[in-house]
Amino acid sequence: MNQKSTQISKDIDDIDKVYSNRFIVLDPNGYCLIKLSENSNEIIVEHYTNTISDSGIALDPETNQPISCNEVKKRSPKKIYKGKSAKEVGIQLTEGEAEHPISKLDHALYLGRELQKAEFCLIHQLPYIQD
Repeated sequence: MNQKSTQISKDIDDIDKVYSNRFIVLDPNGYCLIKLSENSNEIIVEHYTNTISDSGIALDPETNQPISCNEVKKRSPKKIYKGKSAKEVGIQLTEGEAEHPISKLDHALYLGRELQKAEFCLIHQLPYIQD
């Protein structure tokens, strides 16, 4: 990487850190976990439902308890989306007559970025970790 590219990358990282620390309002339609299938070479998106407490915390709709990132109990996704490309899965998530799992624009933009990152990792056979 040349000096200009290195500076651009640093500037982007600095900007992203600021935006990553902002308060976000969670999507009442739920959240998505993105994975890669090495067997089928596909991007897999599992959509999970939640409810949002008055203080903005995601709750398991079955137990009404906060959903932890380190959840021991395995939840079942409401729906699973699969595709060979970020575009294919993105279209499944946002187009058509079926109920859409995304109700907030910032959530859709986030998923688009993550799907692109997952596609890159799939193509280059790299591990994918969702932000």
